[in-house]
Amino acid sequence: MAAIASTESRTRIQLTAWRNSLFVIFALCGVGLASWAARVPRVGAILDLPPAQLGLLLLGIAIGSIGGLTASGHLVSRFGARVIIVLTLIGSAIGLVLAAVGTSILVSFTVAFVGLMVFGACMGACDVAMNVSGAANERALKRSVMPIYHAFFSIGTVVGAALGAIAERLDIALPQHIGVLAALIIVLAVIVVRFIPGDDLASRVSVEPLTETDGVKSGSDDSTAAGPGQTSAGPATPRGSVWKDPRTVAIGVIALGMAFAEGTATDWLSYAMVTGHDSSTTTGALVFGVFVAAMTVGRFVGVALLDRFGRVPVLRTSGILAVVGLLLFIFVPVFAVTVIGVVLWGLGASLGFPVAMSAAADDPHTAAARVGAVATIGYIAFLVGPPAIGFIAGQLGILNALLLVAVLVTAATMAANAARAPSLRAGMIPPVGADSSR
Repeated sequence: MAAIASTESRTRIQLTAWRNSLFVIFALCGVGLASWAARVPRVGAILDLPPAQLGLLLLGIAIGSIGGLTASGHLVSRFGARVIIVLTLIGSAIGLVLAAVGTSILVSFTVAFVGLMVFGACMGACDVAMNVSGAANERALKRSVMPIYHAFFSIGTVVGAALGAIAERLDIALPQHIGVLAALIIVLAVIVVRFIPGDDLASRVSVEPLTETDGVKSGSDDSTAAGPGQTSAGPATPRGSVWKDPRTVAIGVIALGMAFAEGTATDWLSYAMVTGHDSSTTTGALVFGVFVAAMTVGRFVGVALLDRFGRVPVLRTSGILAVVGLLLFIFVPVFAVTVIGVVLWGLGASLGFPVAMSAAADDPHTAAARVGAVATIGYIAFLVGPPAIGFIAGQLGILNALLLVAVLVTAATMAANAARAPSLRAGMIPPVGADSSR
């Protein structure tokens, strides 16, 4: 009995270490992305790019991300989440350095563009790998954790933006700033990735048949451990097959609508405050800070709500909050009400994307392929969102353009039922130390 208790205690410690390492990894991704974003005005000035060409340069990140997402399902299934996470974090750091050198030393649009494509491709693949690993850790812990992972990404973006602002204030050259940051990302990635199992721990959980609850079909018993390098239990699922599953598409709609709500705020909220509500640029930046703070709080608080009420009620409530917040922001020209609208918008948008990632990874057999598919749908928001809002704003004004966000969030809210979690009953989890590949 004492041996069993000792094994369970050791397993719990290992699960916690796995979770904490993912907190660091999500934060590192946010730091890298925001640190570059904070230096974009400097990049444009050095390369002497007008806004249209600067936008084309930044499109390199989006193009690379789509490529990374497309390949991610196969890569994670073939090599495992841990390997892909460490390789892509290292690759993203190298991509940032290449972009910085291309900008400041070579003064080459082409080199900078290639560097951003490498960065985007690695970030896209890392996004899927860390979400697959996070969902597996969530299942093993038997509680909602995914929103906290994404909250750490949000914290990382705040830290990255602050570092970028300090670098600008101190007039630190781009290669020095990005070089030090890249070295930090690589060192921390190599250190913390050691706490992620070589094959996801959830693949060694003995799963009994699912119960027929709330419209969820019962599953089959499968206690087969994944083979070397596999992330999910059983054989890898062909990537194309998950796209034929209506549930994948419906979860993708959730990811798309909520990512659009988050991405639009990142790109256009400050601008909408200045041009739509006649605020100063300082006020616009502060209001955007309110949005980011609301997103972060929503992700931390959301785990308790998800554990208590389940995904579907929380997603529906979140969607309603986001739509109400958007409508207040668009139609009520009173500053206090506008800020309340931003808070509701941030709280409402905070849980959609992480919950969609959890839902996509419910079945360990299809986790990598389905997470890759859903993430690809969600990333469409970041690819087409800024130009779509910009085009509509040019015709109807920025505030009216934001009505598109409300429409997509409404669609995501209506698709919430697809995220319903099956009731898994897990058996004994072998200690991570038993994994010889670690």
